[in-house]
Amino acid sequence: MQTRITELFGIEHPIVLPGMSWISTPELVAAVCNAGGLGILASGPLSQQQTRDAIATIRSLTDKPFGIGITLMMPGAKQNAKIALELQVPVINFSLGKGDWLVEGAKQYGGKVIATVVTEKHALAAQKSGVDALLVTGHEAAAHGGEVTSLCLVPNIVDIVDIPVIAAGGFADSRGLVAALALGADAVAMGSRFATSLESPVHQNVKNAVIEKRVADTIYSKNFDGLYARVMKTPAAQKATKKPMNFLIATIKSFKAAKMVDMPMWKLLIGLVAQFDKIKMLSLFGAATEKLEAATIDGDLENGVQFIGQSQGVIHEVKSVQQIMNDVVSGAETRIQTLANKQT
Repeated sequence: MQTRITELFGIEHPIVLPGMSWISTPELVAAVCNAGGLGILASGPLSQQQTRDAIATIRSLTDKPFGIGITLMMPGAKQNAKIALELQVPVINFSLGKGDWLVEGAKQYGGKVIATVVTEKHALAAQKSGVDALLVTGHEAAAHGGEVTSLCLVPNIVDIVDIPVIAAGGFADSRGLVAALALGADAVAMGSRFATSLESPVHQNVKNAVIEKRVADTIYSKNFDGLYARVMKTPAAQKATKKPMNFLIATIKSFKAAKMVDMPMWKLLIGLVAQFDKIKMLSLFGAATEKLEAATIDGDLENGVQFIGQSQGVIHEVKSVQQIMNDVVSGAETRIQTLANKQT
């Protein structure tokens, strides 16, 4: 199945693994790439050395094109982005910030750039900056989706840009891929689906919970990590999103996040005054990190919180990445043919 996205990135199938912290590891990225899709490494929780090592690991596991995700708002992101450019990662996917310099850097070695957007304004700005494609994230998505549902947001942005669009938020099977193509997108990102694959590092307890949960079993709140985010509905998540975390407590917990991204303590302290908004985000992120790791890595849903999309309601079993890819692509082709036959 060829689209503008498969042609742009030199991949076989129009299916993407987005960069999800603690989930989109080198092993899962490589598995998606080897199955014909585009895997994007999550760099958010990685130090500079870990980023170098992760890129090297991906290259040892696959010779296919791959990407790296850069959340520009987060401390440490710029340093990791520079490493990605230095090592000439084929695809750079940035979000939450201006990526003009990333576009310029990637173009110098023939790299491609994807901007993650949730609004018309950001889509147009990203296109103007020279990005090659957009990852349009609708309301249904895990973590930080937009205010508008994919059903409306995707065609709306497709209508105002000239570059290819990857639809994210609510896509997890062949029906989702066909729907996204019908909306005008050129590919889908399936974060929750790949997070529930055999190769995913997500704890089996969480995978089992995803299978049991329904589409309505999520919470969308700004109180967890400072940005509106979607998490799995559990007693722990309900408690964590009931009210914003006390900023003093979050600041104390932020030291862990600062250390994780190689941010010196003195810089954190100065930033509390000089760059309050940015450090506040780091503080909330640091506080959220503990709960995210507890769920994703340790499988502790009694104390931890798990990012998940509403598409969990259409995920019914754990499969290998290759089987997921086969099922989605073959199922989509069958559905497209069935629809065509109905018109004759």
